[in-house]
Amino acid sequence: MDVSDNYNKYRDLFIGVDNRVQLASGNMAIPIGFDNGATTPSFKSSYRALSRGLATYGAVARGTGQKSEITTQKYEEARQIILDFFNVGNDPRYTVVFGKTTTECMNLLANVLVKNKDDKILTTRMEHHANDLPWRYSATVEYVDVDKMGRISLDSIEKNLKENNGNIKYVTITGASNVTGYINKIHEIAKICHKYNAKIIVDGAQLVAHKEINMKGNNNGEEIDFLVFSAHKTYAPYGTGVIVGLKESLCNLTPFLKGGACVKAVTDYDVIWDAPPALHEAGSPNSLGAIATGRALQQLKQIGFDNIYEHEMMLKEFIIAEMKKIDRVILYGDNEHIDDRLGIIVFNIDGEDFKKIGKRYADEMAIALRTGKFCSHPYVNRLMGISDEIACETAYNNKPADGMIRASLGLYNTMEEARAFIAYTKYLVSTL
Repeated sequence: MDVSDNYNKYRDLFIGVDNRVQLASGNMAIPIGFDNGATTPSFKSSYRALSRGLATYGAVARGTGQKSEITTQKYEEARQIILDFFNVGNDPRYTVVFGKTTTECMNLLANVLVKNKDDKILTTRMEHHANDLPWRYSATVEYVDVDKMGRISLDSIEKNLKENNGNIKYVTITGASNVTGYINKIHEIAKICHKYNAKIIVDGAQLVAHKEINMKGNNNGEEIDFLVFSAHKTYAPYGTGVIVGLKESLCNLTPFLKGGACVKAVTDYDVIWDAPPALHEAGSPNSLGAIATGRALQQLKQIGFDNIYEHEMMLKEFIIAEMKKIDRVILYGDNEHIDDRLGIIVFNIDGEDFKKIGKRYADEMAIALRTGKFCSHPYVNRLMGISDEIACETAYNNKPADGMIRASLGLYNTMEEARAFIAYTKYLVSTL
């Protein structure tokens, strides 16, 4: 693959990635954005779609003016674009609900799908807090643990479902880990779930921008019932979360958020709720964010997921191979068998404070990384061998916490950036 071609072909599609920032020395540098697992830059096409939307911006659904009608039409078109993107555009069983973030959308599902606290939900110890904490407070949660390399076993999922004898209502699992980048076999898991009359919810926050998702699957039983993701991780960072899910399961419920736009009628003593998706979209929606999200997904389709995968895997394989050669660098997870991993690399430098090291990358080279436990404390604790007792004691006594450093790659990143990251890591270790 010609790296310079990829630089021109992909990087030029993004806004702001070549804007210089100031180093601690006062010099200016083009930043290296290796924190895409947290937030991605915007496609220029998404920005243009949003700008065009501003010119005709009006209230969604309730206005009679021309701008209101245009905005409503574009908002609903975005909903259809998303359904088409996940191959359920012609399936009347599915709908799209817009929210604010993956976190808000997961809270919504945890509050509307679960009927009482005794309902059982199965999840894993790999999850981001957004797909763990909401369920703890609405249901009885059981967990599938990870193995010593941090992976999830499908056999463990089936074993738990079988032992619960049909009492697990939902299995909620990440499509790809935000810590190790492991990609879970969501369609195989879906088939296991449906075998035991459970529905599957997929946290797609890390997956949607990197790998094609066909929610119907290729065979009977492989359908994904619910998928949740955020626009700000799919190159349209305008505060939009999305649920793609079964309309029937979202009907005849009391909504999580209550207010205008989610009702058919309100009297002194009665409320008649609307049908989904309106039922779960109380208040004025972020219509421009929805429009930008739809355009970003169209752009990903146009680029092609085979091309995205090839480019990002080239960078991932190079960085992991080179990091393994550097003295004192500790890599977490399985770094030998990496085909089932996104471009996420987590590491530490032996004996050094992860926060200080992360800051040096930024201050001296404008390399943006993420430090800490990445809102996945139970998972990171397992990978680092930290017990619950130590983690709680550290937090209660305000002691410095343990953590990692994460590099997470995006489509706009280049081999030149990967080489600069490795060169600086070698230099950094030599100075410690």
